[in-house]
Amino acid sequence: MNIELARQQMIEQQVNTWDVFDQRVLDTMRQVRRELFTPTAWADVAFADAPIPLEHGQSMLPPKVHGRILQALDLAPGDVALEVGTGSGYLAACMGQLAARVRSIEIFPELAERASARLLAAAANNVAVEVADAMQLDEPSRYDAIAVTGSLPLYDERFQRALKPGGRLFVVVGTAPVMEAWKITRLGEREWQKESLFETVIDPLLNAPRPPQFVF
Repeated sequence: MNIELARQQMIEQQVNTWDVFDQRVLDTMRQVRRELFTPTAWADVAFADAPIPLEHGQSMLPPKVHGRILQALDLAPGDVALEVGTGSGYLAACMGQLAARVRSIEIFPELAERASARLLAAAANNVAVEVADAMQLDEPSRYDAIAVTGSLPLYDERFQRALKPGGRLFVVVGTAPVMEAWKITRLGEREWQKESLFETVIDPLLNAPRPPQFVF
């Protein structure tokens, strides 16, 4: 496989066509070696327009979704960012290219360890991976940007509260077959703005609250 050609096709045929036009994001996705973060067994489909399986039933999101997340976050060089759900480490590496510091939390120790090794190999020295449960997060007004990479069947305000004023949150809310990606911006101490971005389906965040099940 011609890796650089595959990378360019990924940008032009997947990411660009899904309304990702921010040049900084496109440049970052060219620079960060996606193949480095793909499990060896799936190396041949590192640039495919599909989720890639990871351990513990998790998956690496398609490139176009990563592009939309990065564009929505609008990261600046001085930003402190949080990623919820490290997975492969690829999105954290991209965020690290655009922000000053990135903290990434992962509930599965094995995934966190492997992502840390990949980030080290990619020289993403401003990204730190921790083993933690995001549903225990209680850090008001700490981050400029937050990416939640698992869906929330029921919206939880803990993530928007963790934004500084002016901060941006990417989150997917709802249950299959239809979920909605939101960008939430903190406008002030008690004011947030929600923007609907697109419909998608991604796996729910582990331990996230779910709607009650009806029993007949």
